[in-house]
Amino acid sequence: MISGLSFVISIVALVLAYLAFQRSGGNLELKSKVEQLGITTDTMRDKLADVLSRMEKAVRGIQTKPSAPPDDHQAGSSSQKDGDNR
Repeated sequence: MISGLSFVISIVALVLAYLAFQRSGGNLELKSKVEQLGITTDTMRDKLADVLSRMEKAVRGIQTKPSAPPDDHQAGSSSQKDGDNR
């Protein structure tokens, strides 16, 4: 008896929830919101790609090819050329 009553109450609640969903806009509004979100996501993805590209160019522009490292052996040999023989 109690289980039958709870079943009827759950069916009524389900019908009321469905009616409320349809009254608030239903699937049509939901579909348009999803499409709008997709467009917004694409726009943000494009902007992010542009910003990352500019950042990469800025960072790589600052990085120059490393010049030849100072050769310590040449500095030592120049002191020997100056007559500093130890």
